[in-house]
Amino acid sequence: MAAGGESKLQLLRSHIRAFPDFPKKGIVFRDICPILKDAAVLKAVIDLFEEHVRNSHQHVDLIVGLDARGFLFGPLLAQRLGVGFVLVRKKGKLPGPTVSVAYDLEYGKAEAEMQADAVAPGQKVLLIDDLLATGGTLKAACDLMRKMQAEVLGCMVVIELKELNGIDKVQPHNVFSLVQY
Repeated sequence: MAAGGESKLQLLRSHIRAFPDFPKKGIVFRDICPILKDAAVLKAVIDLFEEHVRNSHQHVDLIVGLDARGFLFGPLLAQRLGVGFVLVRKKGKLPGPTVSVAYDLEYGKAEAEMQADAVAPGQKVLLIDDLLATGGTLKAACDLMRKMQAEVLGCMVVIELKELNGIDKVQPHNVFSLVQY
């Protein structure tokens, strides 16, 4: 990464707040709200994602954003790349025919879905979210793309919580993270 990239990463790191014991004791919540309220930092994040995509992927058809914070970064990146953006939502949030996959949560189950016509078979997609923790949601989105017969080029996140090993669940897909804890 060029020197400019390193300064952007430092700027990004300085705008991620840690809240110990939120939402429950023993968890350190990484807050991205300061990134979103500072235009220069938000631009730096999208610059870093764009640089990664342009250097690593010759052709991308769609950016796929995960509910809900992937919706914050995905459309900005898609616009920069000149490609479309589609949503992966929690079950019951999208109108019209949908396709869904079930996945396990720490205490229960959930479903991720997208509109049935959102991705065409063979389209090359990149998934984006704010955080990779245990990997359940990102894996479900990858499974949903496979069900839709799309080609997952990779996954991108602002923050990766390495000690939770979420990257293992997403294999064989590559995960690009800007910041790791």
